[in-house]
Amino acid sequence: MSTLSIPACVPPVSDDCEQLRTAFKGWGTNEKLIISILAHRNAAQRKSIRQAYADTYGEDILKELDRELSHDFEKIVVLWTLDPPERDAYLANEATKKWTASNQVLVEIACTRSPKELIVVREAYHARYKKSLEEDVAQHTTGDFRKLLLLLVTSYRYGGDEVNMTLAKHEAKLLHEKISDKCYADDDVIRILATRSKSQINATLNCYRDEYGQDILKDLEADEKDEFLAILRATIQSLLYPEKYFVEVLRGAINKRGTDESDLTRVVATRAEVDLKVIAEEFQKVNSIPLDRAIAKDTHGDYEDMLLALLGQGDI
Repeated sequence: MSTLSIPACVPPVSDDCEQLRTAFKGWGTNEKLIISILAHRNAAQRKSIRQAYADTYGEDILKELDRELSHDFEKIVVLWTLDPPERDAYLANEATKKWTASNQVLVEIACTRSPKELIVVREAYHARYKKSLEEDVAQHTTGDFRKLLLLLVTSYRYGGDEVNMTLAKHEAKLLHEKISDKCYADDDVIRILATRSKSQINATLNCYRDEYGQDILKDLEADEKDEFLAILRATIQSLLYPEKYFVEVLRGAINKRGTDESDLTRVVATRAEVDLKVIAEEFQKVNSIPLDRAIAKDTHGDYEDMLLALLGQGDI
């Protein structure tokens, strides 16, 4: 469920554009006005604002935001204003440019979006960067990571609920054999996790647990320092338990050692219109503190205000 709060009566897009122009061109930038508009418009409305602003003033509003804002506040406002597929394309491109074995953004995009959404992201990547996502993934990754990530970003999984239980039992046995032999990057392991439907994988992993007495995620914790195992765990978690996966990302982003603004910004901006309410509820169960309060303790200023607005806090 979304946390996005939209006014019962949304002003005409021309009014929003005029107000935003005022926020940019007055004596100093009016950050509160920007938040009051952009943080309370859905994707279609933001897209209309962007188009109308360009038609009216001859400027891309994203460039205006880039000029007028700064630091983490700028990043979340710009990320939020992007059309969702373009936003994912941007995030994927940044992930390939800064690839490290611990970078789970590509897995997150490939596994938490629907098959059709992933195709649109790849199309947006083509349009924005004049090359394919898989081309950049192949260029910037190596070895087992490349094998897994290439298949994840190019697969078109079946999206229905039908399950083949005979196949599920067979592939559960196959996974157990490969994991027992520590063949974590075996072609069959990667093929099953990267191409089967979410329903089929769920059935397979239920068979795995019932037959072998332990959740596969536990067996994939055999070596906490093995970064490929961490990516495999992230793949399973983001496919089957996305809300729990995002709670773990948020827990890592908001901790006593300091805030990881990049992860925090990405999760809030990408999930506010999807399931951030469910994620926030799960976060409170696990951490005994509301997500909005945890964010307020670790952030400040306009950045905090934008995050909380996207969480549905404050006046519209």
